[in-house]
Amino acid sequence: MRVLVTGGAGFIGSHVVEALTARGHEALVFDVRREPGADVRDPEAVAAALAGVDAVCHQAAMVGLGNGVTDAAEYVSRNDLGTAVLLSAMAGAGVRRLVLAGSMVVYGEGRYTCPEHGVVRPGPRAAGDLDAGRFEPRCPRCGAEVVPGLVAEDAPADPRNVYAATKLAQEHLAAAWARSTDGTALSLRYHNVYGPRMPRDTPYAGVASFFRSALGRGEAPRVYEDGRQRRDFVHVRDVAAANVAALEADPAGGTLRAYNTGSGTPRTVGELAEALAGACGGPQPVVTGEYRLGDVRHITADSARLRAELGWKPEVSFADGMREFTREG
Repeated sequence: MRVLVTGGAGFIGSHVVEALTARGHEALVFDVRREPGADVRDPEAVAAALAGVDAVCHQAAMVGLGNGVTDAAEYVSRNDLGTAVLLSAMAGAGVRRLVLAGSMVVYGEGRYTCPEHGVVRPGPRAAGDLDAGRFEPRCPRCGAEVVPGLVAEDAPADPRNVYAATKLAQEHLAAAWARSTDGTALSLRYHNVYGPRMPRDTPYAGVASFFRSALGRGEAPRVYEDGRQRRDFVHVRDVAAANVAALEADPAGGTLRAYNTGSGTPRTVGELAEALAGACGGPQPVVTGEYRLGDVRHITADSARLRAELGWKPEVSFADGMREFTREG
C-alpha cells in the first residue's frame, strides 16, 4: 500500500512511517518540517502529494492545551482547515481510505460513577475549588464523591478547550467525507503518548517530556494538583502499530469508526514522575498544588474495541518505556 503520512516527520508520524515501512508498505512523508511547501492547508501541494496514493494517515496537527482562546484561529486553521483541504483533495483524487490521529481530549472529563445516580458527567471544575485544593469532581446532581472509570468510544463528547474542539471537528469533517465518498475513516483517539523523539521544552510538549527535561537539569519534577490525576500513558511505537493495524483493516465505508488508543492501564501523574525520577536516579518529584484551568482530572481509556476489531495490543511495558525514555534524554 502507498500511504501518505501527513506530519510524517513529527514525533508520532515518524514512528508511523517506520512501522509502515517495516510492514512492507511505501510511506510518503508530507511535513512542513521536511519541506516548507508541504502544508495541508495548501490545496495544490496536497493534490500533488496524493498522486498514486492508496491511503492517508493524517498526523499533522497543532497540539497542546493552548492559551485560552487567543490562539483559537491558529488551531482551527492548522487542524480543521487543514483537514478540510486534505479531505477535499482526497475526494478529488479518489483516495478512499483515511486514518486520523484523534485524541481522548474530545471526551472532556472521563467516566464517573456516583453511588446514588450511577454514571454521571461532572462539569468543568471551578477555580475556587481548585484554589482550595478540592481537585476531585463531584456528582453534578447530589455533590457526592464519584469514582473514575474507563471511557468507551460511545461516551458523549465534551471538549473543554480550543484544541479539544478542533480534534472533535476533525472527526466530524472525516465523517462527512466518508458519507459523501463512501470512504473508510478510522479515528484513533490517542491517550498520553510518550517515547523517543517526543518534543521537549515547548508549550506543546507532554507532561512526560516536561518531567524528563527537569530531571535532565538536575531539578525535581513539579507535579500539579495532588499528583493523583489519572491518565493512560501509551508508548509511541504501540501507537504507530495501531495506525498500521487501522490502515490494514477492512471496515465498512461511508462512516467514521473511532478507537480509543491507550495502554489500558491507568497511572497517576505522580506515578509517572516517580517512575521517571527512579529510572534516571534524579530528585524525587515535588507536588505543588498548582493547576491549569481547563485541565481535566481523570481521563483513561477502554481500548477493548481496538483490541477486538483490529487485533492490536500494546507491547511496550510502562517500566521498559520509562527506562528507554530517560536514556534518550
